[in-house]
Amino acid sequence: MEFQRKNNNSIIGKMRGPIVKITFILIILIGFIYALGSIDFPAPNKKIEKIIPNENFKIVK
Repeated sequence: MEFQRKNNNSIIGKMRGPIVKITFILIILIGFIYALGSIDFPAPNKKIEKIIPNENFKIVK
């Protein structure tokens, strides 16, 4: 029995692995964005207000 080595020198053969990986990452990313968009986050109900004293401002001429 002889061992046969597959020589696939075509562009599609060389790019098959990276294309599959990129497609898989894109599917996961789109699923994550969809799941994040479907979560109903509550709106903040506390008003945030910070008073900055005039001492912190410097006049630049």
